[in-house]
Amino acid sequence: MKKITILIGIIVAIMATLFNTVSAQSTISQNTIGGTASKEDVQGSQQISNMEEDIIHLFREATSNISVHNAFFAMHGDSLEIDLNLSYGRSSEHEPYYLASIAKTFTATGVGMLVNQGKLSFRDPITDYLSQDLVEGLHLFDGKNYSAEITIAHLLNHTSGLPDYFEDQPISGSNMINRIFEEPNKFWEPEEIIEFTKANFKPHFAPGTDYHYTDTEYVLLGLIAQHVTGLELHEIYQKMIFEPLEMRSSWLNLRSTPLDSNFIEMAPFYVGESEVSRMNSLSADWAGGGLISTNSDLTSFMKALVGGELVSAATWDEMNNYVNESKGTYYGFGLRQWVLKELFPTLPDLTLIGHSGSTGSFMYYCPELDTYFIGSFNQTEMIKNHILFLEKVLLRVASLD
Repeated sequence: MKKITILIGIIVAIMATLFNTVSAQSTISQNTIGGTASKEDVQGSQQISNMEEDIIHLFREATSNISVHNAFFAMHGDSLEIDLNLSYGRSSEHEPYYLASIAKTFTATGVGMLVNQGKLSFRDPITDYLSQDLVEGLHLFDGKNYSAEITIAHLLNHTSGLPDYFEDQPISGSNMINRIFEEPNKFWEPEEIIEFTKANFKPHFAPGTDYHYTDTEYVLLGLIAQHVTGLELHEIYQKMIFEPLEMRSSWLNLRSTPLDSNFIEMAPFYVGESEVSRMNSLSADWAGGGLISTNSDLTSFMKALVGGELVSAATWDEMNNYVNESKGTYYGFGLRQWVLKELFPTLPDLTLIGHSGSTGSFMYYCPELDTYFIGSFNQTEMIKNHILFLEKVLLRVASLD
């Protein structure tokens, strides 16, 4: 994500201050706890209790940002004996919210499941699954047509060289970020998005030679999955992921409804002070960002993915084969990895694996802590601050060691 990359320098610049501040705030109080447990058990229980209080305080601090209208946060870790599920500005922590680019992890997982079923391979050229008309003129760079050289793996880890229809500068006119606001009632079909991209944007490099984050690739992945299965994308999510994991409050925006017929409407999300979650033009955010879900459903998904319930160990290893994205950040197959010590050397030796979204949404697993961090601030202006919030939480948890 270009916005994430640009913000890395800002984040690194304030890490020293952040580290000192959070370390000072995380001192465990010495209040007496009653009961018959041993001294070691009491200290452990006291630490966890205080940690939960401190994390709730950090969440409240983050939601005090004037731009935040509502927010959600869940943290689950068996080894830490913590299971928080919080909300701000809404009646329930169980309300669904827009995932934005977290949806890429779902799409990549679906592709990985199809690989396990023998229906495709990560190294297959995309021309095996897409129509000639759609692929024609897709990747013209330096006088050569590279369209037939793009593989599924290139799409998954953003190394195809294709342009991003959302944020790249178009040859003329507006990119999709602006078109969404210019034509809020327009409904976009995925094939139309690809034609829009071919007509208005230029590729950046030959496939496999560099990295460029682009939603265009995930639209193509959605179309490939549809071709292979004979199902619509929302049906793929539902049959392959939502139903087996009993994710009853998850669905593809504007194209389906959740398994729970008594579902709660999506919480609104914002661009500054503008509430944008009801626009039909959000249909342009499809396989790369169009899902809606809840803290609980996302926790179930991420635990199943990490735990080997959805893809084989070999496929999981492939998904975690990372390319460099920016300082301290790497990208795999629909997964982003943050290495905290590479962002700033005094940060704890922890990593996060998962994805963020432009709405301040996040879904991460920390293998060193065996803990999951899920949520959203439902505000595009929180794209930097949601990362800082997670770093504060990790610093607080690391203080237990």
